[in-house]
Amino acid sequence: MTATILLVEDEERLARFIELELSSEGYNINVAHDGLTGLTMAREAPPDLLILDWMMPGMTGLEVCRRLRATGSKVPVILLTAKDEVSDRVAGLDAGADDYVVKPFSIEELLARIRAHLRRNQEDNPDLLQFEDLTLNRRTREVFRNSRTIELTAKEFDLLDYLLSHPRQVITRDQILEKVWGYDFMGDSNIIEVYVRYLRLKLEEKGEKRLIQTVRGVGYVLRD
Repeated sequence: MTATILLVEDEERLARFIELELSSEGYNINVAHDGLTGLTMAREAPPDLLILDWMMPGMTGLEVCRRLRATGSKVPVILLTAKDEVSDRVAGLDAGADDYVVKPFSIEELLARIRAHLRRNQEDNPDLLQFEDLTLNRRTREVFRNSRTIELTAKEFDLLDYLLSHPRQVITRDQILEKVWGYDFMGDSNIIEVYVRYLRLKLEEKGEKRLIQTVRGVGYVLRD
């Protein structure tokens, strides 16, 4: 699933520039031009990462950050600001921001920081499994290919979960039977092939490339 980033920036030209750059990198971008709208959007549809301008009329980015943290939100927050004093950096971090980028900034640096925070956030979330453009959420039992939701049965989900837990590793048929169906499974010996076929049909419905590869005589491997 492509990461969704919420950008809250009152300078419309700068916001448009950042939006275009992030979109070209494959991110889904939502934009707000004031703090109150940004706070509302972040609460109603929590993004994977939030970029906040500090100095905005009405509600500042700092206040948006404080209010989000007060509700328990753990979304990674990057503050954008022209303030460069140590005391300003401390204030931003104390308000709950995870990072601090001083204007004017290099878009390459901002992109690198975004990648680092998204990577760290994924590593901190064991319920989220991702491989290439495929994402599985164990907590919500949802599966996405890019931004497309894929509806799976319970057993299809369990099989995909097991494969995603061992990317690029060859998994034997016996291992799959044991972990997904259990030792006492006495059904059709071709059940794995049937469910792999179901998964492939759903994962490749829009012409996406095949990720579940057959290792003849052994089993399967999730490989790009």
